[in-house]
Formats: sequence, structure tokens, C-alpha cells
Amino acid sequence: VSGMRFETQLRTLNQFPDTLLGDPCRRMRYFDPLRNEYFFDRNRPTFDAILYYYQSGGRLRRPTTVPLDVFSEEIKFYELGELATNKFREEEGFIKEEEKPLPKPEFQRKVWLLFEYPESSQAARVVAIISVFVILLSIVIFCLETLPEFKHYKVFNTTTNGTKIEEDEVPDITDPFFLIETICIVWFTFELSVRFLACPNKLHFFKDVMNTIDIIAIIPYFITLATVIAEEEDPTMNLPKAPQNPQDKSTNQAMSLAILRVIRLVRVFRIFKLSRHSKGLQILGRTLKASMRELGLLIFFLFIGVVLFSSTVYFAEAGSDQSFFKSIPDAFWWAVVTMTTVGYGDMR
Repeated sequence: VSGMRFETQLRTLNQFPDTLLGDPCRRMRYFDPLRNEYFFDRNRPTFDAILYYYQSGGRLRRPTTVPLDVFSEEIKFYELGELATNKFREEEGFIKEEEKPLPKPEFQRKVWLLFEYPESSQAARVVAIISVFVILLSIVIFCLETLPEFKHYKVFNTTTNGTKIEEDEVPDITDPFFLIETICIVWFTFELSVRFLACPNKLHFFKDVMNTIDIIAIIPYFITLATVIAEEEDPTMNLPKAPQNPQDKSTNQAMSLAILRVIRLVRVFRIFKLSRHSKGLQILGRTLKASMRELGLLIFFLFIGVVLFSSTVYFAEAGSDQSFFKSIPDAFWWAVVTMTTVGYGDMR
């Protein structure tokens, strides 16, 4: 191999008959009858690892002095096979690419590629750009409608002779923000429906976390829409009603407002839809998923430190009347912000 002679037994090479060196017919092309040996004008340091692959029964180790791309080319040249290549890439830290199942019908496959894989065609990129634009627009609308100048207020009866002004959580059907939100939801619903109809596996579609987020992101709109329609169709909602216990009425109104606010809060999950169109966010998510054990260990050590130092500071100031730490759990916050350097020594 490039001027250096290597010797081995035929039975060692015959362990892998599907490779270049293990197949007599394939390696015959490199046989030199004058010297009665095989000659390969290839990378010499790599051949140590190639020969060790045969001698060890399939263990492939890249020498530290050989670049990754050179070693990959040598693996292809000696035809070690896809299994050895995948195992080598996995040991080197490459992320294993999952097989992408595609629908069998041609039209269904084209639609699936169009909405699921932006890199598949120019039209798919256009669809992805539109989707990202609509997501960003919905997030901007979600933030802007909370500005004081864009809020709507409603008068509630709190007592027999008193009134209370609260923010109206139910938007008006002619509100520009509501109309833009409607356009965004139409696109989200259309995209989700098309992807569901074109997907190769309906069960796997619902198991996907991103699809679950898509469904959760559009549900608040339809609940809000039902509330708006109910107010528009029920003229008695704004008419004077029979006297009611002020405390019960206030409690019911507060409960209704709380439910509507929680429903509106769910809309913020749309920001996670951007990860579908960002390879960087997907890699970050996979990295966090792969590091869950280490992150859990870090949190465990943080918890140990919090309990240790909270107990210490509590008993250190237990005899002082001016102590801010009335109990060990009360000192947890001080320990957390001090250990994480968020707010060194802050009591509250």
C-alpha cells in the first residue's frame, strides 16, 4: 500500500466476502504477478485501520492522524459496506438520518413533499415562506392587540348601583385584528388539513409533537369564534337582567374572564411552529433531548445545593428577629438566585 508491505492470511480476508479485499475477483484487478502481491496506491495510514477491520471481525477505528473525509473515501474504495459506514458515522458523532416514509400514490406524494419538505422543490420553498410569514404575522398580531390603544373595554354591573370597567376578552367580529387572525387561521387550518390528508401514516401524524402543537394553536380561535357568534346571535346578553347576587355575579365574570385569557394564552404556542422551518431549532431540540440525562443531573446537584445552603442560612439567622428567612422553603429562592448568580443575595 503506497510502498509499505502488509501481510495477512486469506482466511482473515474471507470473513467479509462482500468487500474489495474479501472477494478474489474484485481484488484481482490490483494483483502484480511480477512481485506476487497486491498493490494499492491508497492512503497508507488508513490501511492499518482497514486491515484491523478484518482482523478484529468488523471493528472500524479511524486513526487520529487521518482526516474524516479521507477515511470516508477509503471506506468507499475498499467497499466495506453500508453497515460499516453507518456504524462508523455513528461512532464519529453524526446524527443518524431517519428514513422518510413517502405516500405511494404519485399525487399524494407530491402534495406531501410540497408541504412537509421545503428543500424538495422551488414550489415547496414558496409554501414554506408563506407559512413562516403567516406564523410571524399571527405572533405580531397576538402582541399588538394587547397595547392599551388597541384594547376594548366593557362595562360590568358589580353592585345594584355600581359598575366596573374590564377589558373585553371577546373581540368584535369587525375588529381588524380579529380579521387578520381569521386569515391566519384559515391558512393554518388549510395547511394542517392538507398535510393530514397527504401524510403516509395517519397514526404517526397525530403522534408527532409538532402536529399536536399545530392543532393546539388553532383551537383557541374556534372557541373565540363560537363566543363571538353566540354574542351576535343572542340579543338578550346585553339587555338588563333580573337582580342577581353581586358576589356570585362577580365570581362568574371573573371565572369567565380567566377561562378566556387562558384560551388566548394558548395562541403563543404558535411560535413553536417556526421550528418546523428551521434546521437550527430542530438541531437544538434534538441536542436538548439527547442531553436530558446530563441536564437532569445538573438540576439534581442544584437541588442539593439549594437544600444545603437554605438550611444553613435559616439556622444561621434563626435567632434574629430581623431575619427574612422564616423557614427553610422560604430560603429556597435566596439559594437559587445566589447559586445561579441571577441576583446575588436577594432576599425576595
